Amino acid sequence: MRFAVTKVCASGAKARAGLLQIGSSGVETPALLLSTRKGLPAFMSPDLLSSLPLPDSLLLNVCPTHFIEVPPSKTISNIGGLHRMLGLPDHILVAAAGESTECLPSSDATNKFGASFETPAGRKLVKPSDYMELISCLQPNLWASLADEVPAWVNEKRNKTSVERTLRWLDACIALDAASGRNSLGVVVGGSSIEQRKLCATEVSKRNVSGFWIGGFGLGESVEERCSLLNAVT
Repeated sequence: MRFAVTKVCASGAKARAGLLQIGSSGVETPALLLSTRKGLPAFMSPDLLSSLPLPDSLLLNVCPTHFIEVPPSKTISNIGGLHRMLGLPDHILVAAAGESTECLPSSDATNKFGASFETPAGRKLVKPSDYMELISCLQPNLWASLADEVPAWVNEKRNKTSVERTLRWLDACIALDAASGRNSLGVVVGGSSIEQRKLCATEVSKRNVSGFWIGGFGLGESVEERCSLLNAVT
């Protein structure tokens, strides 16, 4: 993966445009990352994907926890990965453990061994080894590491624990990855604490990751908090 900034805001603001190159596919940014269920957008059939304007039809957000039970991950692996199973060889699949509609993170049930998610198949505890087995079978273009995402109202101790776990799980995911993190996006968490967000971003940047996934938003923070936290992370 390569990313190059092509334009910056002349007034000194942070807005910018860029080009994301993944294999032979190039995507101008900012671009929409389409939410999917088991790899396909829920609102349209696969044959209509090509009718969407570029680049918004190329980037698909895949949730590996959708595939915990059905179809078996080994079946997907035998087919040749999710691209081949879906019949979408030219699309860019970006995998992240949770999503906002069907696989919500459940911070109360998360423990030191793995992250808990409310899935269509019930509540599931996903360990780094479980997660990387799914990633290995799905073969997405990019994947975000497993993270302990917590809502904005947790106490300081729980928030600090989430950062420590997320960094530890990132190291575990990279160690289990056959490509040693070459296609990974390190997740930055820290809840509503600017200090913990900065710490997590700094530590993730020291790892062998291709990019960053800013996690833990949409979990109770205010719009004002969100802006200040994003500024701190970036």
